[in-house]
Amino acid sequence: MDILKKIQMHREEEERLAWEGTFAEYLDIVKERPYVAQTAHSRVYNMIKDAGVEEIEGEKKYSFFRNQMFGIDDAIERLVEEYFHPAAKRLDVKKRILLLMGPVSGGKSTLVTMLKRGLEAYSRTDKGAVYAIKGCPMHEDPLHMIPPNLREDFHKEYGIRIEGNLSPLNMMRLEEEYGGRIEDVIVERIFFSENKRVGIGTFSPSDPKSQDIADLTGSIDFSTIAEFGSESDPRAYRFDGELNKANRGMMEFQEMLKCDEKFLWHLLSLTQEGNFKAGRFALISADELIIAHTNEAEYRSFISNKKNEALHSRIIVMPVPYNLSYSEEERIYEKMINESEMAHVHIAPHTLKVAAMFTILTRLKDSKKAGVDHVKKMRLYDGEILEGFNDVDVEEMRREHIDEGMKGIDPRYVINRISSAIIRKDSPSINALDVLRSLKDGLDQHASISNEDRERFMNFISVARREYDEIAKKEVQKAFVYSYEESAKTLMDNYLDNVEAFCNKNKLRDPLTGEEMNPDEKLMRSIEEQIGISENAKKAFREEILIRISAYARKGKRFDYNSHERLREAIQKKLFADLKDIVKITTSSKTPDEQQLKKINEVVATLIDEYGYNSTSANELLRYVGSLLNR
Repeated sequence: MDILKKIQMHREEEERLAWEGTFAEYLDIVKERPYVAQTAHSRVYNMIKDAGVEEIEGEKKYSFFRNQMFGIDDAIERLVEEYFHPAAKRLDVKKRILLLMGPVSGGKSTLVTMLKRGLEAYSRTDKGAVYAIKGCPMHEDPLHMIPPNLREDFHKEYGIRIEGNLSPLNMMRLEEEYGGRIEDVIVERIFFSENKRVGIGTFSPSDPKSQDIADLTGSIDFSTIAEFGSESDPRAYRFDGELNKANRGMMEFQEMLKCDEKFLWHLLSLTQEGNFKAGRFALISADELIIAHTNEAEYRSFISNKKNEALHSRIIVMPVPYNLSYSEEERIYEKMINESEMAHVHIAPHTLKVAAMFTILTRLKDSKKAGVDHVKKMRLYDGEILEGFNDVDVEEMRREHIDEGMKGIDPRYVINRISSAIIRKDSPSINALDVLRSLKDGLDQHASISNEDRERFMNFISVARREYDEIAKKEVQKAFVYSYEESAKTLMDNYLDNVEAFCNKNKLRDPLTGEEMNPDEKLMRSIEEQIGISENAKKAFREEILIRISAYARKGKRFDYNSHERLREAIQKKLFADLKDIVKITTSSKTPDEQQLKKINEVVATLIDEYGYNSTSANELLRYVGSLLNR
């Protein structure tokens, strides 16, 4: 379908969604669908909830944030359940400014942008529909026209509580244009749009000396005073400030804590009382979510100022720390790369993972728990199972430092260094070593890093390099073993025969001589030692394997090479150890013979076809692992 056809369909959809009618007709809609009269906070909460909620291992995962926000599920759950949910129920939380506080590039702005874009889309759905008095610059709630003395009766009949009073402009219009007949006032459906300044506003403070409060609350239109005769005539006022235009939706307040006090007091009046002062009018009602964001240093400075004490209790601070899972961090990089012009560059497997490991290491704090270093902590936080640790240990570690994740390397820095690596290498392919080198070079240019942190981060680059060395060797190991797949299967079958005989206290029969033999303890231990199975643990491990074989047999399935992950790893390592000399010669030979060349080509083909490398990165990996093995 070409773009013009899609534009036509879009236009037809706009026409289909549009609605206009009298207030009396609007009341019929309210009676049938009471949710159209929900508050701004309720609309945001329902938007998130309607997108879907999953509960995984006791944690709530909100589909609304999926594929955009990674590794901050705890912060998102806290935001939704401790702010949006109670605010939607009209609890006192609704009367607070929401302040997201966290490090740079931690996702605060992305989170706010998602809420904005989400509201724009939600207002075009049936459940998110919004109606306003037609011609009102503030998109005012039509229910404000119900006189205060009749609102209790309205609540009994419709089950809806009305908050706020009719604005000065609409009060005048009601009398002059409609002769006080509320039922005849024209109501229309509106659609939130930040670009069109409907229901979504953004305010960013500038120079305090030149910033005008009119940017928030609107201003007098002096050109009309002669026509209307007074500055207190609402027709002589431009209701075009951000607080006016964001009514019924949300307003993002950027760098809120840098603002002049007079701006903050307007926000507090709006959140606390649901109104603000503008011009020579009575207080103007507005229903909107005020969401701001700042970094930790600015927030600490703000709360240390005694003049701001009155503001503290009227602000709800939601910490948004960096993600602490390297798998989730890797997804952040993938997203940022896919949105850039780097998407065509081949990034070798594990490159982003190793970069993410380095980044997470810089964000972790020392644990008091015995035997836990930064690498173990990083792995445990990523959900890996390590011997001697359980979920309770991980939770205890998370509680050790409530501010963990508020400092460290940010994702933008890593993406900048990946970009630098691509430019410097001038190749359609980069690998983990290229990125680690670039990260290291960039630390000297990172102005905000102290000398102490720089030294610590350099050490983490070395740690990440060692992690990559193990990954690289394992990757080549798997590729070589894949080429020797029959050997791997034969070795495993041999091991299983011996394990079965050992557990059942039987003897084996030599297939050639027919002679009875004891299980080959040397063979079994040579495999089990590859994955750290101790002498004391060997019996339990072998019995576990036998139980797994029996379970497969009961289901009519065959236990094979891929049926037990740890056993497969042990077989791979054992076979690789046996092949090590061949691998060393094959990967490091400058003039490989025909047999070696054939083996290299087989392994390269496996790396490309099975593991996602291209020709350049596969050959670079082989050369690097060859150098590691020859050290």
